[in-house]
Amino acid sequence: MTDHKFIYNYFLILFSIIPITFLIGPAISLSNVILIDLSFILLIIYKKDYFFLKSKPIKYLLILYLYFIINSFLSVDYSIGQYRNFGFIRLIILFVAFNYFFFQKSFFKKMLTSWSIVLFIVLIDVFIEQFTGTNILGYNFGERFYIDQVQYGRIVSFFKDEPIVGGYLFGFYLILAGFLLNEFKDKKILFVFALMILVLFTIILTGERSNSIRAFFGFGLIILFMSKFDLKSKIISLSSVVILIMLLIPNIKYLEIRFINNVKDVFSNYSVYFDIYKSASQVFENNKIFGVGNKNYRVETCNTKRTKEDNTELYHCQTHPHQFYLELISEHGIVGSLLILFILFKLIFSKIIETFKKDNYLRLGSLIYMLLMFIPLLPTGAFFGDFLLTIFIINLSIFYASDKSSNIFFQKNNK
Repeated sequence: MTDHKFIYNYFLILFSIIPITFLIGPAISLSNVILIDLSFILLIIYKKDYFFLKSKPIKYLLILYLYFIINSFLSVDYSIGQYRNFGFIRLIILFVAFNYFFFQKSFFKKMLTSWSIVLFIVLIDVFIEQFTGTNILGYNFGERFYIDQVQYGRIVSFFKDEPIVGGYLFGFYLILAGFLLNEFKDKKILFVFALMILVLFTIILTGERSNSIRAFFGFGLIILFMSKFDLKSKIISLSSVVILIMLLIPNIKYLEIRFINNVKDVFSNYSVYFDIYKSASQVFENNKIFGVGNKNYRVETCNTKRTKEDNTELYHCQTHPHQFYLELISEHGIVGSLLILFILFKLIFSKIIETFKKDNYLRLGSLIYMLLMFIPLLPTGAFFGDFLLTIFIINLSIFYASDKSSNIFFQKNNK
């Protein structure tokens, strides 16, 4: 009994600090995931519970892992993407671990309560940096510029010099919104609603346009499928948020520049994104079947000798194409892209209707996050990079783990 309690608390701590590890740095985040994985492998070997290997989600993820290994050998430079490809197994094990612990006593409630506290601290930190120019730890604005002798800049919060806090908040936003909607009774629904708006506006304050758009649509979809709100309440809620956003952006100079002036420039001038997208299309054109390999976009566009014969003079040197579908076709080609999209369909898109029919807002929130990552045209970070892919797998894990009909450790009981 004591051993069981120790194991429970040990894993609870490791899972609860996941959002904190992202804030400290990628090395700490990776170390925490690996520690969870290694500890969980030992637990599974001790328990001799291997039934989950028969589940369809695990089979699809293992097929994807096998493809990534093959992709390494087909890459322009094998050494560049091998750690990303071979290391994908850590996220599969993390997926299994989420499913295993989710319904153990109040494990997920304690874990998600801890996540909520961390998220709230980050919200406060973003507001502090917005109005003072530095965050709680003294980190300054990123990409600073001056207008009328007033300093503006991208909000970095705890990420020091990387303006990714909006993506970080968005990654956990819909999970925690769903958790709170499940937990609170009707009389507290307005509190949850107000908190959702606060997070949405905080993401907008970061100036990250794509994540702000996704967060707005995420908010709208959660409201749309909330059975606790009637149609009139939904219309009023969405209309109020739209009006507040229209009032907020023009009255904060930095947001006006990011959301209005810069967007106008994209359509009125030749934007750098068009160069990147054209470059990614050309990389695909030159490597149609298998692509250049995971993480090899930078090798192809930055180190390739430019010649008119193969149109590589169109290449625009970048680490990645900044758009999911272009990253997919340029690095994985036709074969890899079709396989990845097929697996995503089986894991996620085939579950849409059944998820929308239920009142499990935690599962709904994680589903909406994943769907919004696939909006065409909107820029993204490197999807297969550690930051985005880990957050995506966390959402995928909770999507499956939070419902007993899909949790891979409850499927045995449903046979």
